[in-house]
Amino acid sequence: MAAGKRPDGRGRRPAVVKDVRRGGPPRGFWLALGLVAVLGIGALAYTASRPKTQVSRVDPSLPALKAEGYVLGNPTAPVEVVEYADFECPGCGQYATITEPDVRTKLVNTGKIRVRYMDYPLPMHKNTWDASLAAACANDQGKFWEMHDAIFAAQDRWNGEATGRPRKVLGELAKGLGLDMTKYDACMESETHRAKIESHRAEAERRQVNSTPTFSFNGTQVAGALPYDAFKKYVDEAAAKVPASASVAAPATGTTP
Repeated sequence: MAAGKRPDGRGRRPAVVKDVRRGGPPRGFWLALGLVAVLGIGALAYTASRPKTQVSRVDPSLPALKAEGYVLGNPTAPVEVVEYADFECPGCGQYATITEPDVRTKLVNTGKIRVRYMDYPLPMHKNTWDASLAAACANDQGKFWEMHDAIFAAQDRWNGEATGRPRKVLGELAKGLGLDMTKYDACMESETHRAKIESHRAEAERRQVNSTPTFSFNGTQVAGALPYDAFKKYVDEAAAKVPASASVAAPATGTTP
């Protein structure tokens, strides 16, 4: 029997298959559709899970700061920005290396704000206390902010994921800044400033800070590593509430690190 006339219909099967293919979408269409669906689900999951900026108002009845922290800028600047931070916190490192240079140049050096850094060492960061102690010991020699910048810039060298001996790396940073290493080593060995750092941590808890970095703009408390534009918006809002007679300060003396 000729191949095109078989009674079981096998001679017509190619035509049937051809008709089915002509009537439905190609395989690539379904693959693309599936990819779009996966990407869409991923985008929704990210939107739902990404951290939100949290804004709160500090109770105005609370007394003035008990802990001093470290101040940068003109003491008469109309807006004080208090930063509660952990040297090992990735978000704090992001702010310090990306946003803070603009904050210093455009807001601190022009006399618009002063910045007060407060240690808030978190328990999950095993090396952060050593970093805070190193910065405090550098402060004894007038180089807190230089050490602050060096610590954040080298965060991936001394943090808990990189080493179990952070003091070696921190000591190298101190030496690179030209500190008197005999004094620095003695300060670190005796942990001279542990009580001061603990007072900073206690102050943060008293003001209900629960994450780092958290910023307080003349009492408006904002959590999260803010980009410059968002940071400036909060500064402008705080400045607008300051009496006109106190709204202008002289530029910060000298240059900030």
